[in-house]
Amino acid sequence: MEAFITPGLVISLIIVAVGIFIIAKGLVIIRQSEVMVIERLGSFNRVLESGINIIIPFIEKPRPISMIRYMRMGEEYHPVTSDEVRIDRRETVMDFPGQPVVTTDNVTVKINGALYYQIIDPRRAVYEVANMSQAVEVLAKTTLRSVVGKMELDKLFESRSEVNSAIQAEMEEAASKWGVKLTRVEVQDISMPEEVEEAMRLQMAAERKRRATVTEAEGEKAAAIAMAQGQRESAILNAQGDKESAILRAQGEQESIRLVLNAIGENEENKRTVVGYLLGQSYIKALPTMAKDGERVFVPYESTALLGSMGMFRELAGSPEDTVRDSLRSGMVASAGTN
Repeated sequence: MEAFITPGLVISLIIVAVGIFIIAKGLVIIRQSEVMVIERLGSFNRVLESGINIIIPFIEKPRPISMIRYMRMGEEYHPVTSDEVRIDRRETVMDFPGQPVVTTDNVTVKINGALYYQIIDPRRAVYEVANMSQAVEVLAKTTLRSVVGKMELDKLFESRSEVNSAIQAEMEEAASKWGVKLTRVEVQDISMPEEVEEAMRLQMAAERKRRATVTEAEGEKAAAIAMAQGQRESAILNAQGDKESAILRAQGEQESIRLVLNAIGENEENKRTVVGYLLGQSYIKALPTMAKDGERVFVPYESTALLGSMGMFRELAGSPEDTVRDSLRSGMVASAGTN
């Protein structure tokens, strides 16, 4: 048995074992969306992409990158630091804990934000900054304080998208030097002191009451304007109706006077007689209306004299209708005698 174990066989076995060890140590499989930064004798050599790669053990080795991630335990966030040799090039979210920020109106709020970034250049992410994730986090916090510090509290709630865009724009230049691309920044929660929150609720209630009062006043104003316009149009229509009615009555009276005068003759005495008779009729028609407002009726002196003249006219000459009738009969007799 010892004859088969020769020094040459032992050396061969050692060489085979060393070869297998070298191959095992030098064979590196990189998964999709991952890369590895390789150093040769302490200096940068190359970046391994996804697939099967071979490195020289003890001469080439991967350079790790420090990453900080937060683990949420209840209401608190605890940072966890790790050195990773495989650099993930996918989009990564950093949910850092809330930060106290003072607005321009001296209100301290606590803002909880989330940062989405992606490693574009692994070499810069490893060599240009000591701790890439920590640098990005600190940059996000300081930029958040700078942007929010220029705004009032009410404006902050109204323009979260503007805050996100402003933070991303200010961070892009610095992050690009580290080989990092910021995809978006999100302001998640904004916490305020209880007294400020109560004041905002009171302000909101007062604003809603003011809007309701203004709306009610505008409705009453519109209703009053519509009512006034309706009354105006009604008065105009009534006036137009009274005007047309008066014109028609005047035309009727004119026509009746004309017919009577044509029948009895148009001398001055007959005209006075007819006018007096018509005025007396108007007074007689107005007496019942005058008696409605009280027990006693005071008749003007002129109307009394006129009514007396009407009575005398009826006793002596008869009514104007009788005068017209007599005139017509006399005209017919005269025409028969001539014939």
